[in-house]
Amino acid sequence: MEYALLQAVFLPLLLSPVAYIIGRRVGPTPAMWFTFAILLYATILVIGSALSGTVEEHYPWTEQFGEFGFLLDGLASPFAIIIYVLSTILALYSKPYMIHKFHAQFHEERNINVSSSGQTAILESSSLTSYVNAKSGLYFALYLVFAMGMLGTVLSTNLIEFYIFFEVMLIPAFFLVALWGDGPRRKIGLMFLFWTHAGAVVLLLGFLMIGMTLGSFDFADISESAIPADIALYSAVAISIGLGVKLAVFMFHIWLPYVHGSAPTPISALLSPAMIGIGAYGLFRLVVEFLPLTFAELAIWFHIWGLVTMIYGGAMALMQDDLKRLLAYSSISQMGYLLFGIGSISALGLSGAEMMYVTHGIGKGILFMMAGIIIVRVGTRSISKLGGLASKMPITAVCAVIGALTIMGIPPTSGFMGEWILFYGALETAINDGSTLRAITFGLGLVATVLTMAYMLWMLKRVFFGKTPEHLDGVKEGSWYMTAPMMVLAGFSIIVGIYPDIFLKSIIPYMSGVLGA
Repeated sequence: MEYALLQAVFLPLLLSPVAYIIGRRVGPTPAMWFTFAILLYATILVIGSALSGTVEEHYPWTEQFGEFGFLLDGLASPFAIIIYVLSTILALYSKPYMIHKFHAQFHEERNINVSSSGQTAILESSSLTSYVNAKSGLYFALYLVFAMGMLGTVLSTNLIEFYIFFEVMLIPAFFLVALWGDGPRRKIGLMFLFWTHAGAVVLLLGFLMIGMTLGSFDFADISESAIPADIALYSAVAISIGLGVKLAVFMFHIWLPYVHGSAPTPISALLSPAMIGIGAYGLFRLVVEFLPLTFAELAIWFHIWGLVTMIYGGAMALMQDDLKRLLAYSSISQMGYLLFGIGSISALGLSGAEMMYVTHGIGKGILFMMAGIIIVRVGTRSISKLGGLASKMPITAVCAVIGALTIMGIPPTSGFMGEWILFYGALETAINDGSTLRAITFGLGLVATVLTMAYMLWMLKRVFFGKTPEHLDGVKEGSWYMTAPMMVLAGFSIIVGIYPDIFLKSIIPYMSGVLGA
């Protein structure tokens, strides 16, 4: 279809005011279905374009920055598909969760006491309705802009264009956290804004060094041979630091547990599986592909950095009682896997790293949705106050087990193939190079997988199995708006686990070409 990528990126932005008006004047349900329809159409456009092979669209922009365009190739396709698939199904999930959140904030803002029986004090239903309508309209408008920013980033064909979309996805994410997060949400929103914007500024410095040296910011004009070696190194380091903040790897991870723990759960389920992994996309495109010689020098440091992140995130996850913070630290650990695979400087290791983005998106999306259902139905995130929920919430429990198996890399889920290829590539490089250091990092990487299994199994046991506390006797399964999206992702994990070539048939040839294999 002509202008398919242009439509997929800009329709959510252009129609976000319509979502706001529908929500404000009609209500959250029509706004939700409108948002879902837009994103479903855009997802179909992205998947259809990906099935047709590499797709490029170029449009005139400005002589100052170069050309504005979109590129969907073997690298961008898996990222783009996961971003929009998650955004689409989470639009459905958002309705019951956010209505629950709006009601709670309405009561909080008006100091309405809740009796022991759970019935609110007398209030004007019209006031509550108008409040929920206004908030839902704003929520779905911001949601559409957030999804658009993520897709635009991974499809960009120009450094300045990449930076603009990279910053655009920060703005709605900040408001979504600051307006509807838990705890000190405004303070946490500002923390998110400062950390990620600081990383983006460092990223921009790397872009400027490249663009001003070459006289062009277009991806097509970037050639490492035309860049002095010291400039290439400084640029690669700046880009890696800037993207490392977005990736929330060790040392730059401080903001993530707070933000993912505070954000509304549908947004946590986009921030963790989709948004932070865009940092890995940037490393693939901007360092591995465009600066291959410099990447070869830095690869071992990426490898070690990834290993430390894997172990740190896994160890911290084991110490958490808050369910969402456990999943947040798990995301830090999983981003370490991506960086570990990138540092393997192997076609299979790099392919495994990108496949890990896909599987993390599926698995962590399921688990954050599970956490949201528990928050709505049980009213607590404390793992120590849960237990035996499998008998009360069987659909949620089954999906959570599939999500956990995906993160652990257990067949037949999608996580197995990503993890297998990643470690195979890391071992291949260690053997071919005869590197003792890489052999040690490979072994320690396997230890990190044990940590992953430990915190996931520990979480499942304490939440879903064992004796059910008396205060949970009345708990019921989540609504179909919440369970159906989870079931779709769980089924997707099994399908990709059985037939991983859905993604690998485009990923492996691309990575082999980048490394000249």
